[in-house]
Amino acid sequence: MKLSKKVWWLVWLTGSMVLATVLGMQLFTSEQKTYFLPGKTTHGHHQIELQCTVCHSSGFNSEDVLQNACMDCHGEELKEAQDSHPRSKFTNPRNASLLANLDARQCIACHVEHRPELITSMGVSQPIGVCAHCHQDIAKDRPSHEGMGFETCGNAGCHNFHDNRALYEDFLLAHADEPAMLEDAKRPVRDFSSAWMEDHEISAMLSPEQVEAQTTLPVGQGMPDDWAHSSHAAAQVQCADCHGKDEAWLPKPDHQACESCHKNEVRTFMEGKHGMRLAQGLSPMTPAMSELNLHVEKAHTELTCNTCHGAHEFNTAKAAVDKCLGCHNDEHSNEYLRSPHYDLWRKEQKGELPPGSGVTCATCHMPATPTSKREGAPVFIDHNQNSTLRPNEKMIRPVCLNCHGLGFSIDALADPELIEHNFNGQPAEHIPSIDMAIERDQKSGARDSLYD
Repeated sequence: MKLSKKVWWLVWLTGSMVLATVLGMQLFTSEQKTYFLPGKTTHGHHQIELQCTVCHSSGFNSEDVLQNACMDCHGEELKEAQDSHPRSKFTNPRNASLLANLDARQCIACHVEHRPELITSMGVSQPIGVCAHCHQDIAKDRPSHEGMGFETCGNAGCHNFHDNRALYEDFLLAHADEPAMLEDAKRPVRDFSSAWMEDHEISAMLSPEQVEAQTTLPVGQGMPDDWAHSSHAAAQVQCADCHGKDEAWLPKPDHQACESCHKNEVRTFMEGKHGMRLAQGLSPMTPAMSELNLHVEKAHTELTCNTCHGAHEFNTAKAAVDKCLGCHNDEHSNEYLRSPHYDLWRKEQKGELPPGSGVTCATCHMPATPTSKREGAPVFIDHNQNSTLRPNEKMIRPVCLNCHGLGFSIDALADPELIEHNFNGQPAEHIPSIDMAIERDQKSGARDSLYD
């Protein structure tokens, strides 16, 4: 028996309503909006890819909306990096001709989301050979570049579009004669407690007994022993400073409580992969959300300040190594315990070497950073792991040059196998960046001498 046209319309309408309801629930009542993603997002964005409004607001795909979204998150980083290709360079009328090849005023000219075929080994989307648009005649000015493919410009030891400070010719020349290991090798040491005590006019750290005698707890609350022996307690940071008082007592203070004293640490934590979901009002990141190789038993651990620093212990030495290795299970991380860096750290912890001698996971991935360029400025720990990671030459100035010469640092960061083994060995290849700079400088000096 044939169904009437009216029945068919009813079936179609019912099916459409069911489908619309399912999709609507995915879009408005759940984080599982993957049905609507046009393609995979890059490594830096996949954690927040379901919070579409971070990038798309009114206007959705208009250039201005997307550009503003990029700058909201990355503008400060570009400013600090002394961007070698700033937007102002391309809004200058003298460079108007360059825009015909590549409109570099817009981030999306190079970095496009939901295009997995454009994602590079660094985890960002970028067209291959993008440098050729403006530098196709580079061999005329730089004979040393003759025969080099434009897809190699961004290789380690060469050029970075945004932050080229570690590879400027003057910088290369200034560090050309440095040995592999510097004589005064030492990492910057953070001393937050001294700055805190000075700001709060505290003359001396308290002993655990003094802490216990001077601390007032709400009724029914006991004093955690690990807190009484912590640097927080010794610097007279009281329970109420984190938990609040009486009726306002917070059983589990979040990152906002930490922010009252550790503003820079929390700010950079929220900018990095560990905290970027919190910054967008989402649930905390868990290792299960990561695309890295992590320990299965930690899959559903929520990452907050207390995940690494403990609720009361606040042991920064443990956070700098043990907490990292507790989650990360890739070869680079696992090889750290067999590396020269760890050997130095172990000796420092035993008191066999002075503070600043050892190298931890945090030394490289969360480096001690001055709060300003002023001499003697306080140092904080940058909790944004990406600050020195993509591209890895960003690590040279704030990290590597504390202990190593520039030439060795460039070679080491250009050796994937050495990185995989956590720098347990010597670089297998030599990157000629410094050699090129010296040769060009010598030729330039020879030309100048003709007119002396």
